[in-house]
Amino acid sequence: MGPIRSTQLNLHKERRLWLIESVCFQMQEEECVNGDGEDLDAFLANLSKVSNSRERASQLFQWLINPIPAKSFFRETWEKKPILVQRKNPDYYKGLFSTAEFDRILRQEDVQYGVNLDVTSYTNGTRETHNPPGRALPFTVWDFYESGCSLRMLNPQAFSSTVWNVLSILQEQFGSMAGANVYLTPPGTQGFAPHYDDIEAFVVQLEGKKHWRADIGKPILEVVLEAGDLLYFPRGFIHQGDCLPDAHSLHVTISSYQKNSWGDLLQKVVPVALEIAMEEDVEFRQGLPLDYLTYMGVQNSDKDDPRRTKFFSQIECLMKKLTNYAPVDAAVDQKARDFLHDCLPPMLTPEESGSSVRGAPARWERGQVMDAGAHITTQTRVRVLRAGCARLCSDGEAVHLYYTTDNSRVYHKEELKSFEIKEQHTDAIEFLIHSYPKFVTVGSFPCDSAEDRIALAELLFQRGIIHTAEPL
Repeated sequence: MGPIRSTQLNLHKERRLWLIESVCFQMQEEECVNGDGEDLDAFLANLSKVSNSRERASQLFQWLINPIPAKSFFRETWEKKPILVQRKNPDYYKGLFSTAEFDRILRQEDVQYGVNLDVTSYTNGTRETHNPPGRALPFTVWDFYESGCSLRMLNPQAFSSTVWNVLSILQEQFGSMAGANVYLTPPGTQGFAPHYDDIEAFVVQLEGKKHWRADIGKPILEVVLEAGDLLYFPRGFIHQGDCLPDAHSLHVTISSYQKNSWGDLLQKVVPVALEIAMEEDVEFRQGLPLDYLTYMGVQNSDKDDPRRTKFFSQIECLMKKLTNYAPVDAAVDQKARDFLHDCLPPMLTPEESGSSVRGAPARWERGQVMDAGAHITTQTRVRVLRAGCARLCSDGEAVHLYYTTDNSRVYHKEELKSFEIKEQHTDAIEFLIHSYPKFVTVGSFPCDSAEDRIALAELLFQRGIIHTAEPL
């Protein structure tokens, strides 16, 4: 009897098929700069002046992995092998997050054990979680830390505007949710057992230093990360980190590409393709051979039986025919809706805020409402707020516009946002989406009348999906 294949995903085994080598980039101190030597706040401020959000995402990702060119990273490293960047500049990532920020969040925000914070330890081969119920307050959290426990903040983007800003930009680079966890580890301790993840991980060392090992059955990487360094792990690599005795460690792991494989797409394609094929193709509805149970199945897998060959041939034929019924675009739209639900809302630049509904001048002043109404005309120039903030999808009966601008910073706190689009407005929505990053006049919308064009623009403006070239 042949072995029955386990359903557990052992992703790390995939890596044995590839030539593995860790690459180390070492930079001289004078080379280790954000952009042209500016700090992170200044870099992000300059980045906000980049009009095209796709270009903004590209520049931010290049900053993250500098000096590795992004094109060569995605061609040679992405999903293939770990890579290490040693910068000898502890301030390279300064401003992204800090232990002081960790403390501020504990004091000022509603941080809940198990939801926002995990307290963990790993000693003598045993991993333990020590989460009490309720809110995580500094008195208890820092006592855990002093006792040798690691602290993991699960969604720092909900509390840190800088982390939110960085992730909301990077998600456009990946076309997939960008998430983060922050890990604070006391000197001489380890918080987690060796493990592998189902995400692409960028380990950003913020403070102190940490000893890392990675393997795929044999060690392939062993290094000490210091502040300003970066370590990238593809999904499936077993890794572990421990603190050296002389320093604490604070790092943030930026992650993406979870459930974003061809297999994940096919999980959406194949069931629907089968349903369509069985409805439209009589060959899929033909009965199985009367005696197929006598020669097929695991207990018969070692038999040399021509009926088995014929059976497999028929399966292969049907699988090939199945592609003719595969609703690939509809499945991609399903993936897109999932992505839009996962997305962080965009953190608006000052210019985007001032030219969108969030910065509209309507207000209460001197006992009355001032500047109410959108004041949009056919001459108003507009565009979608970000390249990937909205998507038009059809379920076969109605067309909906899905969008991210009203999402929460807390993962899936809100339902997926959408509203139905009138059939006569679908061309105009596609026109707007495809025109980005250009601004177009409302009068150029392919609608039946000027009233229709203005009504659609006002609706999109009110939902925060478009903004104007000049503040209203």
